[in-house]
Amino acid sequence: MGVINNLLSLVLPPTAIVFLSLCYPTYATLKLFLYLISPILADDMRGKVVLITGASSGIGEHMAYQYAKRGARLVLIARREQSLQEVAEKARSLGSPDVIVVHADVTRVDECKRFIDETINHFGRLDHLVNNAGIVSLCMFEEVTDITKLEPVMDVNFWGSVYPTYYAIPHLRKVRGKIVANASAAGWLPTARMSIYNASKAAMINFFDTLRMEVGPEIGITIATPGWIESEMTRGKFLNKEGEMVVNEETREVQVGPMPIGYTQGCAEAIVKGACIGDRNVTEPFWFRVMFWYRLLVPEVMEWCYRLLYVTKPWGSRYPPSKKILYATGAEKVLYPTSIQSEETKSD
Repeated sequence: MGVINNLLSLVLPPTAIVFLSLCYPTYATLKLFLYLISPILADDMRGKVVLITGASSGIGEHMAYQYAKRGARLVLIARREQSLQEVAEKARSLGSPDVIVVHADVTRVDECKRFIDETINHFGRLDHLVNNAGIVSLCMFEEVTDITKLEPVMDVNFWGSVYPTYYAIPHLRKVRGKIVANASAAGWLPTARMSIYNASKAAMINFFDTLRMEVGPEIGITIATPGWIESEMTRGKFLNKEGEMVVNEETREVQVGPMPIGYTQGCAEAIVKGACIGDRNVTEPFWFRVMFWYRLLVPEVMEWCYRLLYVTKPWGSRYPPSKKILYATGAEKVLYPTSIQSEETKSD
C-alpha cells in the first residue's frame, strides 16, 4: 500500500497540472461568456413569489426592498411583527404588488412548515427562498458560563435555514426556483470570540454546497458570505457569555476594530442581483474577497494577524489593539456608517 501511495504522490501532481493547463482556458472562457450574458438570462421577478426569513431588519429588510423594486410578491418572516409590518408597507410603496407578513420562529420546525404552507395557500407558488435569519454570539469560548445557552446560535443560523429549505424544495422544484443562503464570511474567515457563530455559518455553507449537488440544476443556490455590514449585529447586538441578548457598542468596537463596515443596501442589492442571475456565491464588501485569498494562501499569517489585533492585550490594558487603534486614529468616523451609532437597536 505504501508503494502505491508513493507512486500516486508522484504521478497525480503533474497529471493535475497538465489537466488544468489544458482545460482551464476553456473553462475560463465559458465563465466569461456566461458572465457577459447573465443580465439577459436573469430572472424576471415581476409577479414571482419570494419568501425572506429574518426580514424585519438588516440585510433581510433591504433584500425585501430590492425584490420589491423588481416587482416580486413577498412573504416576510420574523418574530417582530410590528417591524415586519413597517417593512411590508415600504416594500409595497417600492413596487411589490402583494406582501404578507408571518410572525414565526425559524427554530421551530412546525412553524417553518406552517409559513411555507401559508405561502403556497396564498400565492400558489414559491420562486425564491431567502434564508436570512441569524444571530451572533460574542465571547471567548472559555469564558462561557453555560455552554448550552449558546445553542440558539446554531438553532437560528443553521437549523433555521435547513427547516424552511426542507419544506420549500418540492415547491421550488416545480418552478425551477432559487435558494439564497445568507451565511457569512465568518464561515471561512473565523474571528476570535465568535466560535459558535463561525461554526454555524460554516455549517450553512457546507450544507448548501452539498444541497447544490443534490437539487441542481432544477433549483439554483446562491450562497452569500457578507463581511462586516451595517446591521443590528454591527450596532452591538449579540448573545453574551451568559447567553443573554444584549446591546453593547463597546464590545462591538473591540470585535470589529479598524475594519471597514459596508452598507446594507449595497450588500442586499448584490445578493439579490446574484441570485437572479444565478451566481453560486456572493461576497460583500469586495475587500473580503481579497481576504479569502490571504486565508487560502497564507493561513498562518492571517491567524497571527487576527490574534495580535483582536486577542492579545498589551500589558496593563483592558482591550486588545483593535479597539485602541480605532480610538487612537478616530477611524470609526470614516470606516463605520453613521447608522450603526443609532440608539434604535432593538434588544429583544
